[in-house]
Amino acid sequence: MSDRLSVFKTYKLYVGGKFPRSESGRVYEVTDAKGKWLANAPLSSRKDARDAVVAARKAFGAWSGATAYNRGQILYRVAEMLEGRRDQYVVEVADAEGLSKSKAAAQVDAAIDRWVWYAGWTDKIAQVVGGGNPVAGPFFNLSSPEPTGVVAVLAPQESSLLGLVSVVAPVIATGNTAVVVASEKSPLPALSLGEVLATSDLPGGVVNVLSGRTAEIAAPLAAHQDVNAIDLTGADETLAKELEIAAADNLKRVLRPQPVDDADWSATPGIDRMTAFLETKTVWHPTGALGASGSSY
Repeated sequence: MSDRLSVFKTYKLYVGGKFPRSESGRVYEVTDAKGKWLANAPLSSRKDARDAVVAARKAFGAWSGATAYNRGQILYRVAEMLEGRRDQYVVEVADAEGLSKSKAAAQVDAAIDRWVWYAGWTDKIAQVVGGGNPVAGPFFNLSSPEPTGVVAVLAPQESSLLGLVSVVAPVIATGNTAVVVASEKSPLPALSLGEVLATSDLPGGVVNVLSGRTAEIAAPLAAHQDVNAIDLTGADETLAKELEIAAADNLKRVLRPQPVDDADWSATPGIDRMTAFLETKTVWHPTGALGASGSSY
């Protein structure tokens, strides 16, 4: 028999590119589908939520100003890092969701593929939702999408990794920054995702991951004046209504929760979650005249 003691992992928040414990010092027990203890996760406070918003706002300028191609490279790098830690995530997802190893592996593979899918969209979405508009006059009229800003994301409660990736990747692919509230009962894959993001060239603050009581963390985010949008996927009907009312104070964009079966997270997502957090800027410019003939360009 080995007399070696196991080294238990200390899960931490991911805020501003760093791994702080909750400022409150609180933790809560995370168990698997059978009630077996897995780990203690940080129980985030309102102060943690505010700190995450500050980090997301600080990162927004550089991230939204990066080229779409560069954002695609970074998202693809995230997929590479996930692939390298695939076995770890299979175990974490199997424990979190009570799945067999083969089904958990399928979920992890789909999550990796989802990052690649959104990485490919970063420099194409503008071509789909933007363009030149016909006008009656000698003007160029061009519409182009721009990111909304800081987005609070309530991750799905049941799909601990694939669902998480499906709501986070489209937000950052289009140049937004995110404050993510992990699944309350299955936060460990989300907290481990922070470790991947920290080593995948993603600038600190672009994605910030909090764990704890969804309602407790979401309330200050919905009311925060420096949060521009909120995705309510992980909220139940009652909480979603409360958060929607709070979000109206500064006219946040709100993506309401949709009934999604676990299996549906594997379906091709389309571009709706990207366009949900994009604004459209339209610019007019005179065409001008060329030469005495009066021709224009």
